[in-house]
Amino acid sequence: MQTSEIAELIRSALPGAQVDVATEDNVHFATRVIAAAFAGKRVIARHQMIYAALGARMGNEIHALSIDALTPDEAAARSPGQPRHG
Repeated sequence: MQTSEIAELIRSALPGAQVDVATEDNVHFATRVIAAAFAGKRVIARHQMIYAALGARMGNEIHALSIDALTPDEAAARSPGQPRHG
């Protein structure tokens, strides 16, 4: 699975989201998703929204996915060198 495919699936489920996806082996991925839809939601709910967007690909084409899910305000407040969580 290509990073662009994963990003497009997430963008389709979360219109207006900023999505970055990276991989070194095309089975283990890391994504940073910035979406207004995450406002007021706990981390687990944000992750579930992303997993729902990817559906059956999780555990199949996508063996593992590290998620950094932020609202636009959270992303703006985070300094560039701060570690990712997810």
